[in-house]
This record gives sequence, structure tokens and C-alpha cells, in this order.
Amino acid sequence: MSDDPRAFHKPVRRPAELFDRLFSAEDPAEVSRVAHATAVALLSRVRAEPADAVVERLIAFTDEHGIDTIAELWSRSPAKSLPGTLWRLYLLQLMVHDDPRSAALLYERGSARLSTADPVVAGAPTPAGPEELVTLSDAILRGAFTGDFAVALERAASFCRVEAAGAADLADDHDRTEPERATTFTTRALRLATYADELSAAAALWRRDSLT
Repeated sequence: MSDDPRAFHKPVRRPAELFDRLFSAEDPAEVSRVAHATAVALLSRVRAEPADAVVERLIAFTDEHGIDTIAELWSRSPAKSLPGTLWRLYLLQLMVHDDPRSAALLYERGSARLSTADPVVAGAPTPAGPEELVTLSDAILRGAFTGDFAVALERAASFCRVEAAGAADLADDHDRTEPERATTFTTRALRLATYADELSAAAALWRRDSLT
């Protein structure tokens, strides 16, 4: 990450525990309406005219502005909705950008542990170091704006399953000697596994024109 020019001026980052963060709202119904309207408008406009500069600004948005702006719009939306899905894609990208070394370690351990096609579907090279994981997270988000949205969601779901398997593997390593750390990894594994299921379900809904 040291050779990334954005690294020298990005704001203070939020930790990956932001997965669990909720943002308050004065009127939940109004927040839901705005969330859905902005998600549909953003995705429809960018996919209709995928200008490179616009897409790259969206990919770099959390690096430049943090996550709160997006969170205020989408964080309270249901998982199986368009704004809830976009929120999860941005959180995955943020998780990797925040700590690419840990993401790479989880990916390495998860790839070795799994006997599924998830590492192939996710699309990381072998071996996948921190820089490769950052590139992968950006590529998945970019694919949501410029490619087949369902495919991007399936790649994200597979990425989550690999990371979840890696977190579970590390939890096993620390279970006897560092139980608190093991609990942290177990929590991360469960969270990522849940995200994998939600993103897979969203991909299926998108293919049926039912993700709104």
C-alpha cells in the first residue's frame, strides 16, 4: 500500500468492526426511501454511462471521504435490498483496505482449508498478498458498476467464504492459548459467512429482477 498515492492523504480509517455498526435515523421510513432511491439512481446512471473517471471515483470514495456518508444512506437497509447490498460491497472493500495484511492471511488460510471453487470464483491470484487483495476488492466493486452485477456479487460472496474459512482456521489455532483472540476470529468468521449468504441471495434476486 505504500506505493499507492492515495495512502498519503486519506482520512482516518474505521476498523473492520464497522461491520456491526448501526447509524441512527430520525425517520426510518424516510431513510429507507432515500436509501433505495439513491442506490437505484447511482447504479442505473453509472451502468448506463460507465465513464472511467466516474467509476474510479466511486471505487476510491471511502479512501477519500471515509465510510460515514455511505453508511448514513445505506447501512440500515435490509441485506436483500439494493442499498443493503451496495453497503456490504463497500464494507468488504473497506475491510481489505484497512488491513490488507490480515485480509491476505485470512485468504491464504481459507484457500488452503476450503475444497470448494470459491477461491477460483473470487478471482485472486496465487499467491495473493496484501496488494493483490486490495486489487481484488477494488475489482469486485468495479465489476458491480461496469459488469454483470450478479457475477460481482457472487465473486464477493466467494471472497467472504474464503475469508471466513481463514478466520475460522485462525480461531482454531488460538483457541487454547489465546481464547479472546480466538473469539475475535470466530466472530469475524460468522460475520463473513453471513455476508456470503446474503450476497449470494442478492445475486439470485438480481437475476430475477427482484433486488430493489
